[in-house]
Amino acid sequence: MDGTNASTDLPPVKEETFCKYVLYYEMNNSRVRIWDLIILIPNALFVLFLVVRFNKAQLKLRATSSPIFLTFYSLVWGNVIISLIRCVVSMTVNAAMPVGGTIDKILWVTVRFFLLATEMSVVIFGLAFGHMDSRSSIRYVLLATSFISLAFTVTQGTLEFIMPNDMFHIDTREYDLFGHGGMLFWFTSSLVFAVIYFVILLLPWIPLREYLALPTKLSFYLYVLLLALLDSTQAVGAALLTWGSVPSGLCVVDVTTWLYFSLYTPLVYHTFLSEFFSVSQPSIMFSYKAQMDEPMDDDQVSLPHQQSFSSLKTDSDYIYQLLFQQSNSVYDSTLFEAGGTTPMNAVYSASLQSPDSIASGQSIDIGVPTGFQSQNMLST
Repeated sequence: MDGTNASTDLPPVKEETFCKYVLYYEMNNSRVRIWDLIILIPNALFVLFLVVRFNKAQLKLRATSSPIFLTFYSLVWGNVIISLIRCVVSMTVNAAMPVGGTIDKILWVTVRFFLLATEMSVVIFGLAFGHMDSRSSIRYVLLATSFISLAFTVTQGTLEFIMPNDMFHIDTREYDLFGHGGMLFWFTSSLVFAVIYFVILLLPWIPLREYLALPTKLSFYLYVLLLALLDSTQAVGAALLTWGSVPSGLCVVDVTTWLYFSLYTPLVYHTFLSEFFSVSQPSIMFSYKAQMDEPMDDDQVSLPHQQSFSSLKTDSDYIYQLLFQQSNSVYDSTLFEAGGTTPMNAVYSASLQSPDSIASGQSIDIGVPTGFQSQNMLST
């Protein structure tokens, strides 16, 4: 290995090779590289999808008492926005200029930071902290994964600027493409992540599974399997590019890079949020501990009972049922004093009924005391 992070006995990739040409080709010399465009399009479509469903998502996030869904939703928005910014800025700056090339590489590393932090947070929430679902545990996880992701991206960025890979150098334009910190670094990190994900897949079959709060839903393990296969393929591509067939290795790296930077965020949304934002009440992805008989911390939030949502068919049924549960907690703790003589306001109680339930001939029983009903009838 020489100082440029590439093997000296391997020839550089020819610029006319398709898998390298697609990385720097500009449409009509407009600085709009086709590589940035094919990453921008799926991210832009996903943003459009999020915007269309934003009002519905906002209502359901307000209706639930679990902060973990808001955390995932915020991570999804952050990832897709920073990816869009990178694509747009890369299309406007001249990568052949030193400043433009530096900005482009910084943006690539920044996107990788956000994606990696999300990637690690999802796994930790599922395996270690999924049963807690408290704001303090979420903050600790996000802080820890941010530090780890920062260390990773700083290392990658340092290698990218100090030891650029000759494989990604464009002689005709005298600048370097983003090389992921060099193929040796890319191979090592991809291999490590692949091993971690394959170990997670084996956890349900080990004797210690009884002591772990493992997720029970198949979609979580399909998510882990997809990332394990992606990282394994990425490691193979980086190995081929470093020690073997250079053109084919670059094609493998291109495909896996596009899949990760374009489709990873939609994968997170589909796995962890799509059921929550669907019409009927979802089942929780993680294995939460029952906290009915345990004192809760100030920042800990109890989850709603899933059995009470089994008959809800529409969005407003789901949201109004959550509001009804919250009103019941206030009703039980503050409405009755000195033997229970202060009833709930009947108008307020009726406002908690779902329009969809009313239209279908159903109603939510608010549990007003019988004595209060008789008293209202007499006064009327």
